[in-house]
Amino acid sequence: MTSSDDAERSTRWVFHIDMDAFFASVEQLTRPTLAGRPVLVGGTGVRGVVAGASYESRVYGARSAMPMHEARRLIGPSAVVVPPRGSVYRVVSTRVFEIIRRYSPTIETLSLDEAFGEPADLVGATAAEAADLARRLRAAIREETGLAASVGIGSGKQIAKIASGMAKPDGFRVIAPSTELEFLHELPVRKLWGIGPVSGDRLGRLGVETIGDFAALAETEVASVLGPTVGPALHKLAKGIDHRPVAERAEAKQISAESTFATDIVDLAGLRAAVASAASHAHRRLLDDGRGARTVVVKHRLSDMSILTRSSTMATATTDLNALTAAAYRVMLDPLEIGPVRLVGVGYSGLDDVRQDSLFPELDAGAGIATPFDQRERGLDQQERGIERHGGADETEPTVAAPQSVQIPRGPVVADEWPTGTDVAHPEHGHGWVQGTGHGFVTVRFETRSTGPGRTRNFRLPEPLLRRADPLASLDWELPVQE
Repeated sequence: MTSSDDAERSTRWVFHIDMDAFFASVEQLTRPTLAGRPVLVGGTGVRGVVAGASYESRVYGARSAMPMHEARRLIGPSAVVVPPRGSVYRVVSTRVFEIIRRYSPTIETLSLDEAFGEPADLVGATAAEAADLARRLRAAIREETGLAASVGIGSGKQIAKIASGMAKPDGFRVIAPSTELEFLHELPVRKLWGIGPVSGDRLGRLGVETIGDFAALAETEVASVLGPTVGPALHKLAKGIDHRPVAERAEAKQISAESTFATDIVDLAGLRAAVASAASHAHRRLLDDGRGARTVVVKHRLSDMSILTRSSTMATATTDLNALTAAAYRVMLDPLEIGPVRLVGVGYSGLDDVRQDSLFPELDAGAGIATPFDQRERGLDQQERGIERHGGADETEPTVAAPQSVQIPRGPVVADEWPTGTDVAHPEHGHGWVQGTGHGFVTVRFETRSTGPGRTRNFRLPEPLLRRADPLASLDWELPVQE
């Protein structure tokens, strides 16, 4: 900003904060040996997807939502792949949001690692004062968690979110009100929050390439292309009109994703693929929410516009993608029996903070369920990939639930129960994590957030003194006692 921009005042300043490479950064924080290395978080199975990629991985072209095998091929043998640890991310997220609330008591959380705030102290403040808040907020998060955050600030949510993305990594950007329209209108239209792949393609066919092009369209044309509700709302954002308040989000009662297809689905194989895709996209939102689901609902809209739904309820809430997808498969209907299907949706309800992930994955193998370390949070950071969401609960962004305690199994564990990335504890060496197994041995690196890079130890299996451990111990933080 120029000196004149620094002095510019605004009646409203909204910030958007986004943690940098959150999942991978938490892994590097709690496992110091991984600092500076190309880390991939996600499943390692055939269907494994990258949940998060460190910036060292991104140099090679790896990114979130990419198939894991492709990301590993791009990086080569230096890639480090670890499974997601949702309980750790939730605890870190909670601490980050507590810090943010010191600067803005009311925050609007979008996921585990991003939120909006609108500090009362910045009403009528200058751009320079807004920049000072961004510096102080980022410094507090760095000092108290060890993690980097990027911050964008503008007169509304749209500008703030775009600015935070352009500030990455580990930076901040303040957009003064007088420069907002120039800043906004030069950007590609897909940068506009709410324009996905399908709507972006529609606009592209009209020659709309930038947000400025979109803002210049007639309101009637916008409504005809994007619909009478969504179109005008996005048109206002493109013109820099964004009065949406920053407000705490109510807990979602259902989390879902759905897709409308250009060609009707007429066979069971096609429907199965559509259900798997919708289940994966809804799963991403479920993980952001921080709760598990007991009930899976499958929605079918037929070519005559009638809607059929069926649901399946499980004994306990879970975030296990394989279990949720399998439940969806059990209740989906055959197009040969009900007729061509034009829309498919999968929703998760019966949301519960208490999740009981399988502690004995070998017992699940017969049911075709992979171990929780391979797929517990597969599909994290999945992007739209052509999915358009239509109304209802699917439009409700999730909130972050409080972290829950983890049950730890007792007794010796055999070789095939030591997946890479498992948190373990040893009475002599302390807390560590499994780096690999083979030939009757398990290799463990003993370290936590506070120890610095640790040393490895090889144990011949079975090793009676080695136990699975609570992943939260790797943070080495004093945590609140769960009631």
